[in-house]
Amino acid sequence: MKGRKLLITGAAGFTGRHAVAYFRAGGAEVTAVVRHPAAESAVFPEGVQQYVCDLSDRKAVHTMIGQVRPDEVLHLAGRNSVPESWRDPLLYMETNVMATLYLLEALRAQPASRILVAGSRLKYSPGTDVGPPHPYSLSKTLEELVSLAWGTLFKQPVLLAEPCNLIGPGPSTGFCSLLARHIVRSEALSGTDEGIPPFRLSSRIELRDFLDVRDAVRAYDYILRKGETGKVYRIDSGKQRTLGEIAEKLLAHAAVPVGMDWGPKAGVPAEADSGVLPGSVTQPETSEDNVTALGWSAAIPLEQSLADIVDFYRASREGRM
Repeated sequence: MKGRKLLITGAAGFTGRHAVAYFRAGGAEVTAVVRHPAAESAVFPEGVQQYVCDLSDRKAVHTMIGQVRPDEVLHLAGRNSVPESWRDPLLYMETNVMATLYLLEALRAQPASRILVAGSRLKYSPGTDVGPPHPYSLSKTLEELVSLAWGTLFKQPVLLAEPCNLIGPGPSTGFCSLLARHIVRSEALSGTDEGIPPFRLSSRIELRDFLDVRDAVRAYDYILRKGETGKVYRIDSGKQRTLGEIAEKLLAHAAVPVGMDWGPKAGVPAEADSGVLPGSVTQPETSEDNVTALGWSAAIPLEQSLADIVDFYRASREGRM
């Protein structure tokens, strides 16, 4: 990776922190873009340049690209809360759509700079009878459409990735991390008079594809280096598992009994089970190219990912809040 000049947006986020560490460890010159400075610098390895920029500020984005002049951009920044998107849909258009356009427009001054935009499986298919299920889905669909269109219109090397549910150590609001935090809190409060409500599992039978975030970051590397511009690359483990199975695997790491509200029991028809975890990504049939075509393959077993998540919260104050 030596000689690569890479700019990573959303660098302080769950995936962003892993991406910064991975590319820096490989010798790349990494600029980590954050919205706020302060303590965020502590999460980055030595040698990483931190750049504070509000991506919704068009002029600030243009200035940043002019100063950094990256060879590659990994665009991970954005908002991804379905409930929040209902409360403030315009914020999601500004953050996920307009900020991406500002970045693409600023990169027009550097036509050789490759940009990989991290999309979402929660997009929908425009032109069908089924509309967007929520504003977040609309924002990510528009982000993908404008990214591909900008690349075509202005001959920019734009690539897109659509990862499945990413898990692993680090601060995250995903299902596995929420349950791991619940386990660690249950351990911390065991033997005291203070208790916590049982963890509510919306569905035992819904299927999800979970992939370690560290494997996903390697996939981003493969796409940046080998991907064909104008294509959307699907990133997943290739195996779907029920939420009940994942929950049981996590609970096996608990040192004390953990309160659970299991929701619908096994055997309930899927159509009768309407529980959906916020932010979870289903596994629809898609026409996108799988990143495995570039030589990538998942390397971290699910069991290791789950163990690493629990260990992270045991070692972190977050798990004992």
